[in-house]
Amino acid sequence: MNGRGSVSAWCIDHPVATLLLTFALVLLGVIAFPRLPIAPLPEAEFPTIQVTAQLPGASPETMASSVATPLEVQFSAIPGMTQMTSSSALGSTNLTLQFTLNKSIDTAAQEVQAAINTAAGRLPADLPNLPTWRKVNPADSPVLILSVSSSLIPGTELSDVTE
Repeated sequence: MNGRGSVSAWCIDHPVATLLLTFALVLLGVIAFPRLPIAPLPEAEFPTIQVTAQLPGASPETMASSVATPLEVQFSAIPGMTQMTSSSALGSTNLTLQFTLNKSIDTAAQEVQAAINTAAGRLPADLPNLPTWRKVNPADSPVLILSVSSSLIPGTELSDVTE
């Protein structure tokens, strides 16, 4: 390295070798790039549980105050919960519980069932069934929902064109 001791000095002193080395690195990158594994979405299971309660004929306000609120109080005591959202409509309430990524979905499900059982005494007596829960993976939801219509093309042909 002629005593200068730096990579840049060597590159200046040996331009052909530098060019060949650069070309070799670019070629290696071009060869390696198609071999990189690519996943559309990461393979992560987000511990999320959706709880549903039905009380036919009840107003959204009644569902929120007499069904969602007692459940929310019990669910808020579950350790590792990061977010809770609820929505009430005519005769139904949906609560979505999200937990930290390191929490087992099975453990969370057991704790949710225990919270539902604890809240059962505070729920309306005319509630036909206890609230139900199901495991949900937000990564399984569709990325795109497409709707296509035409007054000129028949439905079966439109389906083929869309696919």
